[in-house]
Amino acid sequence: MSQLLILAAEKENPLYPPIPELVIGLIAFVIVFGFLAKKLLPNINKVLEQRREAIEGGIEKAEAAQTEAHSVLEQYKAQLAEARHEAARLRQEAQEQGATLIAEMRAEGQRQREEIITAGHAQIEADRKAASQALRQDVGHLATDLAGKLVGESLEDHARQSRVIDRFLEDLEEKAEAAR
Repeated sequence: MSQLLILAAEKENPLYPPIPELVIGLIAFVIVFGFLAKKLLPNINKVLEQRREAIEGGIEKAEAAQTEAHSVLEQYKAQLAEARHEAARLRQEAQEQGATLIAEMRAEGQRQREEIITAGHAQIEADRKAASQALRQDVGHLATDLAGKLVGESLEDHARQSRVIDRFLEDLEEKAEAAR
């Protein structure tokens, strides 16, 4: 029985298709493959070539953009460094001008202070001389009046009166200096 099964299985083996079907399938495959090779394959190759060019063009554009971005970045960094240098120079210049201005203002203040002190000393000296002159006259009048009352006669002679007053005040100044 086993031999019968083997013989039966050889005739109808599903792995071995019948020859006419194999020939028809092969012709159909060649027709479809030829159609695809003639019509579809050039379109597919064309689309693939366009994609390849687009990708390569995109990569080239990206590289060009990256190169340009690098150059712009370098220019920006150079400008930034130059701006920082300029700002530092301006800041230094402003500090120098400020120091110069402060020195000038101090000198001007000192000069004005000296002028005010000199004017004050001159005014004090003028006031002292005026007060001294007024005091001499008042003391002289009082002294001549007092001397006239003591002596009992009038000492109205102006020249004599001036000499007496001057002598009296000089004696007072000598005594004041000796006391020091």
